[in-house]
Amino acid sequence: MKTQNFYRVSKLPPYVFAQINELKAKARAAGQDIVDLGMGNPDGPTPARVVDKLCEAAHDRRNHRYSLSKGIRGVRQAMAERYERNYGVKLDPDTEVITTIGAKDAVAHLLFAIIGPGDQVITPTPAYPIHVYGVLMAEGDIVRVPLRTPEEFLDTVEGHVKQPNSPVRAVLVSFPHNPTTATVDPGFFDRLVQMARQYDFWVIHDFAYADLGFDGYKPPSFLQTEGAKEVGVEIFSLSKSFNMAGWRVGFCCGNKTVIGALARIKSYLDYGNFQPIQIAASVALRDCESAVEEIRNTYRRRRDILVEGLQQAGWNVQPPRASMFVWAPIPEPFRELGSLEFSRRLLLEGSVAVSPGIGFGDDGEGYVRFGLIENESRLRQALRGIKRMTGSPALLTR
Repeated sequence: MKTQNFYRVSKLPPYVFAQINELKAKARAAGQDIVDLGMGNPDGPTPARVVDKLCEAAHDRRNHRYSLSKGIRGVRQAMAERYERNYGVKLDPDTEVITTIGAKDAVAHLLFAIIGPGDQVITPTPAYPIHVYGVLMAEGDIVRVPLRTPEEFLDTVEGHVKQPNSPVRAVLVSFPHNPTTATVDPGFFDRLVQMARQYDFWVIHDFAYADLGFDGYKPPSFLQTEGAKEVGVEIFSLSKSFNMAGWRVGFCCGNKTVIGALARIKSYLDYGNFQPIQIAASVALRDCESAVEEIRNTYRRRRDILVEGLQQAGWNVQPPRASMFVWAPIPEPFRELGSLEFSRRLLLEGSVAVSPGIGFGDDGEGYVRFGLIENESRLRQALRGIKRMTGSPALLTR
């Protein structure tokens, strides 16, 4: 039937994670206790003063009306203040900051705003799905570049963009990287900005894990780089930094032309977040840095427990220096199963849910991603289940 053929929906492949989610739901319905380390969904509470401000603002009926698609000025000002305080970056809240309904909203609608048919967008793989499929839904062409090292990635990018009449419109990166947890130093952005200037493309940096650096490592902001605002934008989210994933508050900051294009697209699509959420978000940005430090330390402790336990179980895993994930190669005896089947059996036999690497593209095959989203006791329970599953001699003969 013609009406069942939906053009953009048909471009999207089956959602790999749905298979694991379905198994997880069935196992739980059967009474199985599943330790869920699959989705990057923070389990901690939002800072209390943010919740209190939300409740206070929600009781003011003036806040019940439509808001602004680009966000109220107070929250944009708070974002600009935090960038100056944390990174030494000055932003004009009126022309260089826009509020978005989370980081995914920012990525997807920004791609709709700045690319069209025939435009190429380069992104490292494995990739967070919206970085690939956001391009495809916006009618662009995705160029997947394997993320072996940041230096190799930039070398490959340069090979693409220096071709005569290059169709590359943008380079979309995200560091700390999801899913691989790869990190970069400021020199990476120095070189990327130089290339963008020379070869005329936009840079989009998804900075979702900006505040989750460990062991003295502070993830650099793209906007700290000299000339960055001339060639690109950075996307920031309150989801991970402040345990506000369900609140859906993000920002796009940087180049005025790009911000203006996104503002125009959004003016047709939404009226922004519920205004009390924006008012509460401004409290988070201005007054809750101590909560950010506590959240960061929680993820570091969980990282240490999980990595040490996986190493004891025979996994070749190195502690990531940022993000809320551990990206782990499947142990050699089980690698031939593939990441989806390995994840399925880990759930059924070890009662642990993880994300199969293939869900992040072909370059993710051979890996699984652990989210640090359960408390320390539950992580130790997960490690017992993992050791039980990987120690099962029957597994290799099935």
